[in-house]
Amino acid sequence: MEEAIIATITVKFVKLHSEAKPPMYSTELAAGADLTAFLSNDILIPPMGRVLIPTGIRIELPKGFEAQVRPRSGLALHNGITVLNSPGTIDEDYRGELRVILVNFGSSDFIIKNGDRIAQLVISPYTTAVFNEEKTIADSYRSIEGFGSTGI
Repeated sequence: MEEAIIATITVKFVKLHSEAKPPMYSTELAAGADLTAFLSNDILIPPMGRVLIPTGIRIELPKGFEAQVRPRSGLALHNGITVLNSPGTIDEDYRGELRVILVNFGSSDFIIKNGDRIAQLVISPYTTAVFNEEKTIADSYRSIEGFGSTGI
């Protein structure tokens, strides 16, 4: 078995409250670090309801990196709780508190408590583009066919 090569970078963070928890990886090879709720009171999410959950932390990403906020699979499978704008993008220049938009697609009320793991944070490099306006662009196999054009 080959040993995994894991690249690491440093992401600075600030706790807005001494009790806030930093993002933490649950296992050695996890790609996503858990984000936890920082709440003074429990928050109830009714079916089809959505809420903005604070984490109590701010981050500083290195140049050329973004952070993606993704759902936790267990919350989605067992309770229908997911990140509404998944993946949520945190740009390199954002310095505000990390907050997560959760939605309840389940059939029962769901309660978020302080310290609950609510989402995952994945750090990724990104590329920016220069957009050039042209009169035409090259045709392709799909051409202008869109949604569902390649079949099921």
